[in-house]
Amino acid sequence: MACALPTTWAGCRVSALWDGYWPDNGVLVLGLLAGLLLSLLSGFGLMHLARTRPRTARGLSWGVVLGGFSVYSWMSAAEPPGIRMLLIIGIVLLAMKGVVAVETVDSDGPVLTARQWLAWAGGWPGMDPQIFSTDPPTPSRAPDVRSAGDFLLRGLARLLLGALLLAGATASHAATGSLVLATILALPGISLILHFGVFNLLCAFWRACGVRVYTLFPAPLRAQSLGEFWGRRWNLPFTEMIQRAVYRPLVSIVGRPAAALCGFGFSGLLHECAISVPVSRGYGLPMLYFVIHGGLVALERGTSLEDWLRRRPVWSRVWTVSWLALPMGILFHPPFLRGIVWPLAGIVG
Repeated sequence: MACALPTTWAGCRVSALWDGYWPDNGVLVLGLLAGLLLSLLSGFGLMHLARTRPRTARGLSWGVVLGGFSVYSWMSAAEPPGIRMLLIIGIVLLAMKGVVAVETVDSDGPVLTARQWLAWAGGWPGMDPQIFSTDPPTPSRAPDVRSAGDFLLRGLARLLLGALLLAGATASHAATGSLVLATILALPGISLILHFGVFNLLCAFWRACGVRVYTLFPAPLRAQSLGEFWGRRWNLPFTEMIQRAVYRPLVSIVGRPAAALCGFGFSGLLHECAISVPVSRGYGLPMLYFVIHGGLVALERGTSLEDWLRRRPVWSRVWTVSWLALPMGILFHPPFLRGIVWPLAGIVG
C-alpha cells in the first residue's frame, strides 16, 4: 500500500510498524523476554561445567540452542513477524554464547566471572569472551586503536545516515509506489543503523569502560574476495561464533575445506531461523544463498582465483560485490521483506 504525502505518512508508518512489531499477546512476550535471562544464566553454568565435564557441557549447550529455538518459535507463532524475529534471534544468540563459552573453556580459554559473563554475554554482540577476561588477549587481529570518542562519532554519523536512507525509502515509496527502490534504500539504511550505528556506540561504551573491544564490521567494502569478506570483514561476531562452535571442533575430523563448508551451512541454518521462520515462508532460500557462497569461497581458496583477484583490485571488487548483491533476493526473500523490512519503512506490503 502506498501512502500519499504528507497527509497520511505518519498514519501509514504507525500502521505498518503496528502490523509488524506490536505484540498481540503482551504477557506472553514479556514471559519470553524473561526466558532470555534463563538462557543467559544457563550459559554461565555450562561454562563452569566445561572445566570438569566438557562433553556433557557441549551436549547440554547445544540442547539449550535447539530447545530454546523450538520453544520460542512455537510459542511466538501467533505474534507479528517482527516480534517473532527479535525473540528467535535473542534466544538463539544467547544460547550460542553458551556453546562458544564451552568450546573456549575446552580449548584452555578463560572462565569468566559472573560480572564478566553478564558484560560479555548480555552486553556485547561479539563472540570472543577473552576480551572481557583478565587474561591477556590473544593477538588474533591487528589492534583497533580508535578511542571511545572515535567510535561515538562514527556511530552517530552512521545512525543519522541510516535514518535518512530509511526516511528516503518511505518517501520514495509514497511518491512512486516502487517497492524495489524502497527496498534498495531500506536495507542499507537498517544495516547502517544497527551494524554500523548501534554497534559502534556499544564499542564507544565499552572502550570508555576500559574494555578493548573492536569494530565488528571492519570496512567490508574493502574486501578483495568473498573469503576475505566473510572471514575478516563482515559481522565478526558471526565469524567468531562459527569458528569456535563449528569450524574448530570439526576441522580435525573432516579437514579444513569440509569444516568451512559446514560453517557456511550452519550460517544458512541460522539465517533460516532469523529470516524464514518469523514469516513462515521462503524456507530454503537463505540456506541456498550461503551454500552458493560456501562453494564460491571454496573455489577461491582451492584454486589460484583468490591470488588472481588480489592482483587486480578492480576485478576483485566487481567479483565480490556482484556475488554479494545479485543473489540478495534469495537471502532477503519477498515474505521477509513484506513482514520485517517494509514495516520499518512505514510500508504495508
